[in-house]
Amino acid sequence: MTDANESFQAIPIFRIFDVDKAREFYLGFLGMTVDWEHRFEDGAPIYMQVSRGSLRLHLSGHHGDCCPGSTVYVQTTGLEDFHRDVTGKGYAFMRPGLDDAPWGGKIMEVIDPFGNRLRFCGT
Repeated sequence: MTDANESFQAIPIFRIFDVDKAREFYLGFLGMTVDWEHRFEDGAPIYMQVSRGSLRLHLSGHHGDCCPGSTVYVQTTGLEDFHRDVTGKGYAFMRPGLDDAPWGGKIMEVIDPFGNRLRFCGT
Protein backbone atom coordinates (compact mmCIF):
# COMPACT_ATOMS: atom_id res chain seq x y z
CA MET A 1 0.00 0.00 0.00
CA THR A 2 1.36 3.45 -0.85
CA ASP A 3 0.68 6.72 0.86
CA ALA A 4 0.15 9.73 -1.43
CA ASN A 5 1.84 11.87 1.23
CA GLU A 6 5.09 9.90 1.22
CA SER A 7 8.25 11.68 0.20
CA PHE A 8 11.74 10.23 -0.06
CA GLN A 9 15.17 11.75 -0.62
CA ALA A 10 18.37 9.73 -0.94
CA ILE A 11 21.56 11.30 0.43
CA PRO A 12 24.72 9.48 -0.68
CA ILE A 13 27.52 8.90 1.82
CA PHE A 14 31.12 9.16 0.61
CA ARG A 15 34.07 7.84 2.58
CA ILE A 16 36.82 10.40 3.16
CA PHE A 17 40.27 9.99 4.71
CA ASP A 18 41.47 13.57 5.09
CA VAL A 19 39.19 16.43 6.20
CA ASP A 20 41.39 19.17 4.72
CA LYS A 21 41.50 17.49 1.29
CA ALA A 22 37.74 16.92 1.45
CA ARG A 23 37.15 20.60 2.24
CA GLU A 24 39.48 21.70 -0.55
CA PHE A 25 37.62 19.53 -3.08
CA TYR A 26 33.98 19.83 -1.99
CA LEU A 27 34.02 23.43 -0.74
CA GLY A 28 36.83 25.03 -2.71
CA PHE A 29 36.46 23.24 -6.05
CA LEU A 30 32.78 22.25 -6.22
CA GLY A 31 31.55 25.32 -4.33
CA MET A 32 29.55 23.39 -1.77
CA THR A 33 28.94 24.55 1.80
CA VAL A 34 29.10 22.69 5.10
CA ASP A 35 25.60 22.37 6.55
CA TRP A 36 26.75 20.63 9.73
CA GLU A 37 29.49 18.39 11.05
CA HIS A 38 29.79 15.99 13.97
CA ARG A 39 32.51 14.21 15.92
CA PHE A 40 31.78 11.99 18.91
CA GLU A 41 34.85 13.49 20.63
CA ASP A 42 38.05 15.36 19.81
CA GLY A 43 40.19 13.29 17.47
CA ALA A 44 37.28 11.07 16.39
CA PRO A 45 36.43 10.75 12.70
CA ILE A 46 34.21 13.43 11.22
CA TYR A 47 30.74 13.01 9.74
CA MET A 48 29.44 16.02 7.84
CA GLN A 49 26.86 17.18 5.35
CA VAL A 50 27.79 19.40 2.41
CA SER A 51 25.40 20.88 -0.11
CA ARG A 52 25.04 23.00 -3.21
CA GLY A 53 21.49 23.83 -4.23
CA SER A 54 19.40 20.72 -3.68
CA LEU A 55 22.42 18.37 -3.87
CA ARG A 56 23.28 16.98 -0.43
CA LEU A 57 26.15 14.64 0.36
CA HIS A 58 27.32 13.09 3.60
CA LEU A 59 31.08 12.75 4.02
CA SER A 60 32.27 10.23 6.57
CA GLY A 61 35.64 9.46 8.08
CA HIS A 62 34.13 6.45 9.87
CA HIS A 63 35.32 3.00 8.85
CA GLY A 64 32.39 0.86 7.78
CA ASP A 65 29.99 3.65 6.81
CA CYS A 66 30.62 3.17 3.12
CA CYS A 67 33.16 2.00 0.59
CA PRO A 68 35.50 4.42 -1.22
CA GLY A 69 35.26 4.42 -4.99
CA SER A 70 31.50 4.86 -5.30
CA THR A 71 29.72 6.75 -8.08
CA VAL A 72 26.75 9.09 -7.70
CA TYR A 73 24.67 10.20 -10.67
CA VAL A 74 23.57 13.83 -10.23
CA GLN A 75 20.80 15.12 -12.51
CA THR A 76 21.17 18.87 -12.89
CA THR A 77 20.28 21.95 -14.89
CA GLY A 78 22.77 24.69 -15.70
CA LEU A 79 25.58 22.18 -16.22
CA GLU A 80 27.53 24.36 -18.65
CA ASP A 81 27.55 27.24 -16.14
CA PHE A 82 28.58 24.86 -13.35
CA HIS A 83 31.38 23.49 -15.56
CA ARG A 84 32.67 27.02 -16.25
CA ASP A 85 32.53 27.78 -12.52
CA VAL A 86 34.55 24.76 -11.38
CA THR A 87 37.09 24.78 -14.22
CA GLY A 88 37.66 28.52 -13.74
CA LYS A 89 38.96 27.89 -10.22
CA GLY A 90 42.21 26.36 -11.45
CA TYR A 91 42.00 23.36 -9.10
CA ALA A 92 45.30 21.57 -9.71
CA PHE A 93 44.03 18.02 -9.32
CA MET A 94 40.96 17.93 -11.58
CA ARG A 95 40.06 19.52 -14.90
CA PRO A 96 36.81 17.86 -15.94
CA GLY A 97 35.55 17.92 -19.48
CA LEU A 98 32.02 18.58 -20.58
CA ASP A 99 30.94 15.88 -23.01
CA ASP A 100 27.84 15.02 -25.00
CA ALA A 101 25.90 12.26 -23.28
CA PRO A 102 24.86 9.41 -25.61
CA TRP A 103 21.22 9.85 -24.48
CA GLY A 104 21.27 13.63 -25.05
CA GLY A 105 22.35 16.52 -22.88
CA LYS A 106 25.79 16.89 -21.37
CA ILE A 107 27.86 15.00 -18.82
CA MET A 108 30.71 16.06 -16.52
CA GLU A 109 32.44 13.65 -14.18
CA VAL A 110 34.69 14.55 -11.27
CA ILE A 111 36.62 12.28 -8.92
CA ASP A 112 37.31 13.34 -5.36
CA PRO A 113 40.69 12.74 -3.66
CA PHE A 114 39.36 9.44 -2.25
CA GLY A 115 38.25 7.85 -5.53
CA ASN A 116 34.55 8.73 -5.30
CA ARG A 117 32.91 9.87 -8.54
CA LEU A 118 30.21 12.45 -9.10
CA ARG A 119 28.65 12.17 -12.54
CA PHE A 120 26.78 15.40 -13.29
CA CYS A 121 24.29 15.02 -16.15
CA GLY A 122 21.88 17.51 -17.62
CA THR A 123 21.56 20.55 -19.80
